[in-house]
Amino acid sequence: MAQRRLGIVMNGVTGRMGTNQHLVRSIAAIRAEGGLRLANGDRLVPDPILVGRNREKLEALGRAHGVERISTDLDACLRDERDELFFDAATTQMRAGLVARAIAAGKHVYVEKPTADRLEDAVKLARLAKQAGIKHGVVQDKLFLPGLRKLRMVIESGFLGRICSVKGEFGYWVFEGDLQPAQRPSWNYKKAEGGGIILDMLCHWRYVLDNLFGEVEAVSCLGATHIPTRIGEDGRPYAADVDDAAYATFQLKGGIVAHINSSWVTRVRRDDLATFQVDGTHGSAVAGLQKCWTQSRVATPKPVWNPDIPQPIDFFAGWQEVPNTEDYPNGFRAQWEMFLRYLAGEVPSFPWDLTAGAKGVQLAEAGLWSWRERRWIDIPALEV
Repeated sequence: MAQRRLGIVMNGVTGRMGTNQHLVRSIAAIRAEGGLRLANGDRLVPDPILVGRNREKLEALGRAHGVERISTDLDACLRDERDELFFDAATTQMRAGLVARAIAAGKHVYVEKPTADRLEDAVKLARLAKQAGIKHGVVQDKLFLPGLRKLRMVIESGFLGRICSVKGEFGYWVFEGDLQPAQRPSWNYKKAEGGGIILDMLCHWRYVLDNLFGEVEAVSCLGATHIPTRIGEDGRPYAADVDDAAYATFQLKGGIVAHINSSWVTRVRRDDLATFQVDGTHGSAVAGLQKCWTQSRVATPKPVWNPDIPQPIDFFAGWQEVPNTEDYPNGFRAQWEMFLRYLAGEVPSFPWDLTAGAKGVQLAEAGLWSWRERRWIDIPALEV
C-alpha cells in the first residue's frame, strides 16, 4: 500500500461554508483518517494550501485543523507544479475569473456553485476546461443529503408510480441585523457582490430537478425584495438591492410540474428548512434534509370538505418514515471523495462538471429574465 499526495490550492475557505463543509468536514476529515483509501489499497492524501487575503485568519484556520501551508499569493500557488487541484469557495462574482486562471495554469478544478454570475461566463469556463483537457467538477451537495438519497430510492423503486408534481419549500428567517445579528453575510443581499436568492438557489434546484425528477424545460419565476434595508457586519444599514425570495414554477420533461418557494424571509412551520413533496399516481413522498416519509395509494385518507367542524383526520399520522438502511456521510465529503477518485483515475468520469454548473447558471439567469419580463422562459439544451 502506497501513499499518493494530492496538492490542493483551497481558495476562499475562511468563509462559513468553505471552513465548515469543505475544510473541516471534508478535506481535514479525510486527512485525519490517513487519506482516502483507493480500490488498489493506496491512500490518496490531500495536502491543502489555504489561500486568501487575510493571513491572520488563514494562520488561525491552519493551526486549528492541522494545515501547515497558507498563502496570500494566489498567482504563486497556481504556478506551483506540486499542487494539481484548484478549489474555490470565495464570492460568486470573482469565481469565473479565478477558475479561468486556474485552468490556464493547467490545474484541475473543483468549485462551489454558481460557477459564474452570467451564463456567458459559465459556458466559457466549461469550454476552456474541455479545451485544456483538465478534470473538473462543481459542488452539487443537495443530491447527497440523506433525505434526498432516500427519496431517490423511493422513486427508483416505482413506489410513486407516474410522478405528477413536485412542491418544494426552502428557507428561514434571516435576521435583519438590528434585533439579532444576521446569520448570513451581507454580500448575499448586494447585487454588486453576486448576491440574490435566485442566483443562489435556482442553481441548486436545477441539479435537484434534473437528477431526481426530470430535466427542466421551462421556468416562470417571481422574485421579491421583501426587506430593502439590512444591517451589515459593521453595524451600519445598507440597501438590499437583490431578491431575498423567489417563487418559481418549472415544467419538467414528462409533463411533471414543479413549484419551489425559496425565501430568506419566512418563518419555518414544516418538517425541515427544505422539504420536497412528490405526488405520484401510486403514492407520495415528502423529503427533508435527513428524513423521508411516504404514503401509498391504499393508505391515502379520504377527506370530506366541511369547514364547520374541527378536522377529524390527523394527516401527519398517515405517513410512514423511510428507515436508515445505510450510512449517510456528510454530503460535501461524499462528493469530494467521488471527485478525488475521479482525479486518481479510479472512475472514468464525473457527472457534475462545469457543464452541469453552467446549466445551473442558465436556470438562474432564466429565472431573473422571467421575473423581469413577467413571462415563461423556455430552457433550451445547453451547447458547450
